[in-house]
Amino acid sequence: MTDETQKPAAKKPAAKKPAAPTTDVATAEAVHEQVVAHETGKDSAAPEAPRSNQILREIFGGSAAISVFAVLLALVFGGILIVFTDEAVAQASAYFFSRPLDTLQAAWDAVAGAYSALFRGSVFNYLRVDDLAVAFRPITETLANATPLIAAGLGVALAFRVGLFNIGGRGQMLIAAAAAGYVGAYIPMPPVVHLLVALIVGLIGGALWGGLVGLLKARTGAHEVIVTIMLNYIAFYLVSYLLRTPGALQAPGQNNPKSGPILESAQFPALLGDQYNLNLGFILVIVATIYVWYLLNRSAMGFRFRAVGENPHAARVAGIKVERVYVQVMLIAGALVGLAGVYQVLGNFTGGFAAGLDAGIGFDAITVALLGRSKPWGVFFAGILYGALKAGSYTMQASEGIPVDIVLVVQSFIVLFIAAPPLVRAIFRLPTPDPLFQWRAPKTPATAPKAEVTQ
Repeated sequence: MTDETQKPAAKKPAAKKPAAPTTDVATAEAVHEQVVAHETGKDSAAPEAPRSNQILREIFGGSAAISVFAVLLALVFGGILIVFTDEAVAQASAYFFSRPLDTLQAAWDAVAGAYSALFRGSVFNYLRVDDLAVAFRPITETLANATPLIAAGLGVALAFRVGLFNIGGRGQMLIAAAAAGYVGAYIPMPPVVHLLVALIVGLIGGALWGGLVGLLKARTGAHEVIVTIMLNYIAFYLVSYLLRTPGALQAPGQNNPKSGPILESAQFPALLGDQYNLNLGFILVIVATIYVWYLLNRSAMGFRFRAVGENPHAARVAGIKVERVYVQVMLIAGALVGLAGVYQVLGNFTGGFAAGLDAGIGFDAITVALLGRSKPWGVFFAGILYGALKAGSYTMQASEGIPVDIVLVVQSFIVLFIAAPPLVRAIFRLPTPDPLFQWRAPKTPATAPKAEVTQ
């Protein structure tokens, strides 16, 4: 009897616990959803940003806009330097308080004259429209000057994408030039074959000199900056020795440290005739740019390059052989920089070359790579810009009397502003690319949801 009376009591359901208040939970969930929607720009309560605003933000907040505005700032500072060093401005400023417009007019004439001369010398000579061959020659000079800068810049930029600083452009250019120059000057061959062999041998020379950096990095952990700088000195003194050694690179019957002339069969053919300096080398750098773009964005090797550049430790964990990537990227980078050296020998210095044929291109390539944001087509147009500055500087000096050093100052300012994107954004009030700082619509006061009363 006792068991039977206790059995129903055992089956009696337990008393319900008081329901937790839903007000706090609902409020917390609502606040969380609002915060997430606000940070992702998907706030349903706020109107969506206009499409035009989003497009403009992407344009002006990108890296390309930073590069463009950096160039504009550099030109502004260059103009200020021109004003302060111009003699006419200095004379007019002596009576500034009595006739201030004279000073302003002189300053405008100085800056406008300098940059118009820069344009005439680099793009189009509008003063010689009667002779179109002369009028269009400046743009060909710009492209000719840009050709080695683009090639070397691609090599530096490719190494940058993997996280390596290829400071050895000078050495890679010299070794490639020495190899191509020896074949082009002292080994006769049929015309087409001779050019191809000299080109290939030069690229191999540059690739091996750059690959040595990657090998030392992979095997010993040696820092690539130190290695490349030291290899620059080794290449310079090695090529200088070969240029002073009879039977090596030195021209027969000559005491000067200079090679013999490049045989005509090994020279880059002109694209627009002998009256222009533009030759086959420019076509080769276009092909090189397309190749680097495809390599980085469409190939498995490029994916490994970018993965190692983002995080070598994570790439190693993912199964990527980081050491092999270092060797591969420096081989390709050395060949690209070597293309600049080959161009100098087979295209520019066909009468014979000396140890100074690099002409600072190896170091200018670093600036070109930075200005181009280490992107192939960015490097291409950055090289054209630097080629234009170089080509126009001589016209600016000849017609306006402004030293070529002003252009070097402009280039230095470009590097300065490229290295400080926040400064450029602050000056021009450009939007930041950080997604947390996207456009926000005016918010309406959020009302907390009403609590549901549970019975």
